[in-house]
Amino acid sequence: MTDRSAALPPPSPAAQSAGTGAGAGPGASLPAQANGSRPAPITGRARPLRIAIVAGEHSGDQLGAALIGSLQARQAAGDLPPLEFSGVGGARMAEAGMPSLFPLEDVAVMGPVAIAAQLPKIVRRVYQTVEHIVERAPDLLVIVDSPEFTHPIAKRVRRKIPDLPVIDYVSPSVWAWRPGRARKMAAYVDHVLALLPFEPKAHAELGGPRCTYVGHPMIERLDAMRTVETETLRAQLQLRAHKPILALLPGSRTSEVRRLLPPFMETVDRLLDTGLDFETVIPALPHVRPLIDRELTRWGMPVYVVEGDEAKLQTFKLATAALAASGTVSLELALIGTPMVIAYRVDAVAAQLRHLVKAHSIVLPNLILGENAIPEYIQEACRPETLVGAVGPLLRREAAYEQQSHALDKVVERMQLADGQAPSAAAADVVAKYLREVRPALAR
Repeated sequence: MTDRSAALPPPSPAAQSAGTGAGAGPGASLPAQANGSRPAPITGRARPLRIAIVAGEHSGDQLGAALIGSLQARQAAGDLPPLEFSGVGGARMAEAGMPSLFPLEDVAVMGPVAIAAQLPKIVRRVYQTVEHIVERAPDLLVIVDSPEFTHPIAKRVRRKIPDLPVIDYVSPSVWAWRPGRARKMAAYVDHVLALLPFEPKAHAELGGPRCTYVGHPMIERLDAMRTVETETLRAQLQLRAHKPILALLPGSRTSEVRRLLPPFMETVDRLLDTGLDFETVIPALPHVRPLIDRELTRWGMPVYVVEGDEAKLQTFKLATAALAASGTVSLELALIGTPMVIAYRVDAVAAQLRHLVKAHSIVLPNLILGENAIPEYIQEACRPETLVGAVGPLLRREAAYEQQSHALDKVVERMQLADGQAPSAAAADVVAKYLREVRPALAR
């Protein structure tokens, strides 16, 4: 699910009477049980520590699984007592030892139309999850991304168990739109684990919860990404030596490809007309490959299409430059060090909402840098005649190429954690601190 607020009905009268309170800090006292009584103090080896984790989509499932693994490693090393995990997740979290309360696919839907169609089921799953968490009486709750699903759960759990520490793994984009959400979160979230290095400052300025940068999971793959072997793909595609290579990335969704591939291909055509001699490679996901193949037949120019994550990274590493849709792909390109131009078009309805976006850029590397080092062309500006003027200098390795290459090195520096820790380990450090407040004996 994406970062959109799905309206939920208020709690039932029974839920409202089950508990009150607006955000006591973690560790003040042990959580109240549903009947108002409190469990016996947790000391020594009374029972394992119980951690509830709730994810709402598959990317959250991956983050949750890595967090579980890092916490289990601390348990194995004797830094934490036995741990029990329960909640909502997918296959990765199940493999790590936390079976899901229900299939993740029940709530892992994207886009306002899909969310509206599944809203009754999502609402039921929200209340089912809240009931499950309260019954389990965990020592800590971690919600992972998907704020339209996980935040309603956290709000309702906070009302029922006011002293339960709540950690939000992945900050909502409060720095981009609806910044008032940050202050509201402080009532039911104790700590945010941020994937982007500028987010702690954003939460501090907006009055949000405590926030710690724990690193983007992509940096765990940084060495592999930057040293990926490329000659196999070059030989397979018979790419000409010493010729510039343009990576064309029109998006991962059908709607994106339909809107972006035509202007991207016209940009390629116009660049060739200027006398530039270069190769074009499109890394494609299987579900959009047929659409890309159909569109390419209209142009009659040599364009190579590859599939798979390895081929994608090889293309990024080989590429002199990239013309890409806005999204996480810009961060992948930045970490590999490939200069890029970002372009994007949305539908007419979404275009009318652009005024809600408060950030100076929609490109993640630009937000990390605090400056628009990577050119971006949105909506009306996403025109072939404009894109040609931005992509051409990168393919020719002119001054713009060198300037952006230096800027991308800074992105890598700012993304890495100071002590070289893996993001999942840094996230587990914060969780462990809250567990020590729940069970003070752990702090010895």
